[in-house]
Amino acid sequence: MYIEANPMLASEPRTSLIDPALESLLNQSMLRVAVVAELHRCGSWFLDEPQYHCGLFHLVGAGQCKVESAALDRVMHLNTGDLILFPQGDPHRLSVEGETTVEAADRTSFICGEMRFFGNTHHPLNQALPACFVVRAKDAGDTFRQLSAMMVDIVNAGQDGRQVLLNKLADALFTLAVCDYAKRAGNRRGLFAAVADPRISKVLQSVHENPGGAWTMHSMAGMACMSRSAFAERFTHLMQMPPMQYVTQWRVSVAEQLLRDRQQSVACIAEQLGYSSEAAFRRLFKRVSGTCPGQIRADSASHSLN
Repeated sequence: MYIEANPMLASEPRTSLIDPALESLLNQSMLRVAVVAELHRCGSWFLDEPQYHCGLFHLVGAGQCKVESAALDRVMHLNTGDLILFPQGDPHRLSVEGETTVEAADRTSFICGEMRFFGNTHHPLNQALPACFVVRAKDAGDTFRQLSAMMVDIVNAGQDGRQVLLNKLADALFTLAVCDYAKRAGNRRGLFAAVADPRISKVLQSVHENPGGAWTMHSMAGMACMSRSAFAERFTHLMQMPPMQYVTQWRVSVAEQLLRDRQQSVACIAEQLGYSSEAAFRRLFKRVSGTCPGQIRADSASHSLN
């Protein structure tokens, strides 16, 4: 579903750019954002996107369009500089229909890209984002507008190395989009609801930064300055899973990233993540992710050769 921004939240003063727990999560670099198309349209046109295997985004470089999708409760109208994201790749249609001036039609352009979380679908950010959300250029900060304008300039200039530059800028733009959503969303869920709770957010930040720590219900509740029962109830209500299950899923997500570095042995990775034996780690990894560490390594090697 599409989550509409809450005007009351949007008007609140911004005390910080990003919550520490959310920053620690984004810092793990488990997401690949890449520009895959630069589209220019004129006249009356439409573009249908079927259900996709990863997330999609469209940045309006110039002009305007409308977006229709089952993930939206109404037709969305986008203007220059607006960014729309479909984190789960829901089907949608972009179009301009009806009378348009030649000048406006000639300027209609998009920068389109993909967003892929490495490994399984348990990544907390992937689970917390709505099916669709929009960042409006008029409401976003100067940094967002500058980054999007820079991407458009690179496309228009045909600059050398532009694919690398666009991918890096798109990654930064996605981070800003997530921060914007976290501040403006009126119906927060999962991770975004949890980071709004200072006690739970403190625990999440520590788990993200130290996944191999000797985490127990007692240690996490103590960090939150709560009783174990109150902490477990609050955490489970916000994150929709018990604390220790979250720790396990986060460790597996981190392991999937580490397994792509073939210089580290599986035993070394298991030790980093707090497991006493490689065999125990392999069993848990297979149970949670549905695949074995060796398959992750094989898939990573295959992709690097293509």
